[in-house]
Order: sequence, then C-alpha cells, then structure tokens
Amino acid sequence: MAQSADAQMDTHEIEVNTGKRFAFGLNWQKYLVDLSEMEIANASASLLANLGVESLRGKTFLDVGSGSGLSSLAAHRAGARVVSFDFDPRSVACTTELRARSGATDSEWRVLRGSILDPPFLVSLGQFDVVYSWGVLHHTGAMWPALDHTLALVGARGQLYIALYNDQGVVSCYWTMVKKIYNRSRIGAFTMLTMHAPYFAAARVFGNLVRAVRGTPRDERGMKFWRDVVDWVGGYPFEVAGLQEVATYLEGNKFALERVRSVGRRSGCNEWVARRVN
Repeated sequence: MAQSADAQMDTHEIEVNTGKRFAFGLNWQKYLVDLSEMEIANASASLLANLGVESLRGKTFLDVGSGSGLSSLAAHRAGARVVSFDFDPRSVACTTELRARSGATDSEWRVLRGSILDPPFLVSLGQFDVVYSWGVLHHTGAMWPALDHTLALVGARGQLYIALYNDQGVVSCYWTMVKKIYNRSRIGAFTMLTMHAPYFAAARVFGNLVRAVRGTPRDERGMKFWRDVVDWVGGYPFEVAGLQEVATYLEGNKFALERVRSVGRRSGCNEWVARRVN
C-alpha cells in the first residue's frame, strides 16, 4: 500500500529535524520569491535542447522530484501533459504554486506528494513518454533502487533524462562530511556556508571567463547562484556515480544513450538522456 501523504510528511519532518535530510523545499520556496520570466524561458529552452526536440506536444511528462516545479512548468509550456511529484511537502507546495501561476488545470498538470522509493505509489502513476529527474535520485538515500524505479516509469520508446552527482572519490567523501555538518545545527549550516561560498563565487567567475574565451554558452536551467550554493552545501542525503558506470547501467537495462554530458573531474551533475529500446 502506498504511504499516505501524512505519513510521508511525518517521515520527512523527522529526517529534517534529526539532521538526516536537508530542507530542500524550504530552499525552493525562497527561490520562487523572485523567479523571473527570463529564468523560466531559460529553463524551457534548456529542457527542449537537452531532449533534442522542439516541442513536447502530445507527450506525457513525469517530473520525479519536482522541487521548485520549474522543469514541470517548462514541460507544460512545451505542450506536455505533466505529472509532478516530490517527497518534500514544501516542494510540492512550490510546484503547486507554479501550476497556479501558469493557469494549468489538474488534467493538464497533476501535482502529487510521493516517493520514488514507494513502489505502490509508482505503479499508480503508469508510464510516460518522458521521465525527467534532474539532481534528485542522489538525495534519496537509496540512489540505485531509486534509479531502478525511475527506469520502470519510462514507456515504450520513451525518453529518460537524469542528472546525478559526479563521483570524485575522496573529494566526494569531503562533501559528504560538509553536508552532514551543515544539517546538524544552524551553527553548522552557517559555518559550512561561510567557508565554502567564496569558493563557489570564484569558480563561477572563472567558469564564466573560460566560457567567454571559448565562446561556449552556459546551459541555463533557470537556477539562482545563492540558492544553488545552499542546495549544494546542504544537500543531504548525498550519493555519487561515475559517468561510465551509469551509462553501462542504462545500456544493460535496454536504454540507448542519446546524449551524455560530463562535468569531467569537477563537482556537479553528469547528465544522461536515453531512450528505451525494448
């Protein structure tokens, strides 16, 4: 039996209050305060470009771990019938708010509270033409089972678009420690942000300079710098995966890779777009 919404909320709040989970939804609520039309347009363009399509008209789209709801909004604007779900009740509220702003009806865009680790809930959803999960599965505490469940939601000849944290070995172990400290207390959170914000600011400036020299555009997903930093420093649970490790896994599960984006040896998310071939 699928876990009730109240039970999910209780589990989520317990994990947040005991330092076992970052309050992702609270960060997303702050993100939405001044969300601009340009950021929405950037997210929409990025989604379509990365899927390699000009439109999602006539397609069904599942947003696994919808967060702010921005990607769901992008899919809705592209013509898809959207289903969004998240484990965090505040993230569900954010997605619901964006749906209200868009004027979409429930038949055009459903917003649900649920977990990718809850098989009965997932069975109730069915399968979709496009299943999207950007930077979510590695925050479940059970990344590989979550990925298994996500694959099962992709319909025949459907597309999968996922992003997972890059495995950096010892560096990833360091970030795990940072995230644990962040979530233990307000003092821990303040200390970790104070220590690491200058690093991210410098990396952003350097990255922009490199792209300017090379003439390569930044793939804008509508993110805001500070909210992204808070998400990275605090985002826990935290798991990682290697680029080829996931590619091999997808191919072994009868998915053909259409696009792979690597962050190299850096922190951040590798991305895979693949199509079910069986």
